[in-house]
Amino acid sequence: MSNSKELSKHDVQTRQHRELPQRSIRPDVDIFEDERGITLKADLPGVNKEGLDIQVDKETLSIDGKAEIEMPEAMQALYADVRATRYQRSFSLSSELDGDKTEASLKDGVLSLRIPKREQYQPRKIEIRNS
Repeated sequence: MSNSKELSKHDVQTRQHRELPQRSIRPDVDIFEDERGITLKADLPGVNKEGLDIQVDKETLSIDGKAEIEMPEAMQALYADVRATRYQRSFSLSSELDGDKTEASLKDGVLSLRIPKREQYQPRKIEIRNS
C-alpha cells in the first residue's frame, strides 16, 4: 500500500545527499627541500586551474581545489565510491620561507608549488678579495 505522501527511494536518496555536509578529500602531497627553498607536489585529479584556490596567509599555506567530474548527458550516477569532489589541505610554513614569492603550476592533475627561502636564509658565496 503506497501513500501518495510517501517519498520514493530516489527522493530520499536525493534529500540525504543534499543534507550531507560537503566532504573534502585530503590530497597526497610530497615535499622536497633544497638549499634555496621547498617544492610541494599535490595530487589533485580532476581539478583545473579555474577550480583551484591557493592562499598564503602569514605562515599558513592553504590549498582548496574543486574537481569537475563530467557526467555524460542524460546519465545519472547510481553508485560512486568518491562523492567528494573537493580537495583541501593546509600547512604551517617556516618563518624561513617567503610565501609572497610562491610560484604554482598545474599539469595533469599535479599541483607544483615552489616556495623560496627568504634572502637572509639562502646560502651565499663570499667573494675573496686580493690584499
